[in-house]
Amino acid sequence: MTDSPIGKIDRAALERIMQRAAELQTGERDIGEGLTPEEVLALGKEVGIPPGYLQQAMLEERSRIDPARGHGFLDRALGPAVCTAQRVVRGTPEEVEERLLRWIDDNELFTIQRQQPGRISWEPLRGMQVAFRKSAAVLGSTKRPFMLSRASTLNATITALEPGFCHVSFSADLHPVRGAFLGGWAGLSGAGVLAGGILAIMTPFWWIAVIPIPVFLGAGVGVLRQFSPVAERVQLGLERTLDHLERGEVKPTHAMPSTTASLVGTVIQEVRKALKP
Repeated sequence: MTDSPIGKIDRAALERIMQRAAELQTGERDIGEGLTPEEVLALGKEVGIPPGYLQQAMLEERSRIDPARGHGFLDRALGPAVCTAQRVVRGTPEEVEERLLRWIDDNELFTIQRQQPGRISWEPLRGMQVAFRKSAAVLGSTKRPFMLSRASTLNATITALEPGFCHVSFSADLHPVRGAFLGGWAGLSGAGVLAGGILAIMTPFWWIAVIPIPVFLGAGVGVLRQFSPVAERVQLGLERTLDHLERGEVKPTHAMPSTTASLVGTVIQEVRKALKP
């Protein structure tokens, strides 16, 4: 057998190939009004997909909640003020909750705001704790970047499904940061109008007075365009967290960080993290 001329197949190409192969396989069948779960499992067996993965995928489809898409002008022009990700993961609610708490504590700049059975909310760390965490990251205690730090709050809902599976919905609120970008645009636009008014008083040439307005408006638009990458990064951070919940291992309860740790304890903990090889 000769070597393939296209070389190695990356992940994106593999996903496209598998999706297309599944389309070709199912295209040979008369699906009609749909398939029962048993028929889906049988079809997956034909194409070599383990039943456990198919079961998880079907649970995820049945429990999927369409996020409330913003239909206002700001959502269409700038991006969503609330980013949401959801997934079905293996484990009991308690196990999934432990993995989620551990991940946020180790990899994001947030602390628990409120915790109830099946619901957790976080708020950003404040003051010296943020400096310690960032310093520890600089010293090399972790290679993972902080991706959710621009959010004002994080919210997670964990719902038990069939035994051994949970549905996790994870969201990040970006209303304050989007408001800050809008404030920057409004400030620059107002400065342009003010500069135009001053020039209109100082010079008899109207076209000179008009020049600052489009310049400042253009700068304001440039500020607004910077929000979209922020929302995309936060969305990626949410998906990264759910990726960990899918593949991560449960940490022992005694290894979970204390929520009432003192400042000195926080310093010691971060120093220890930074000194780990």
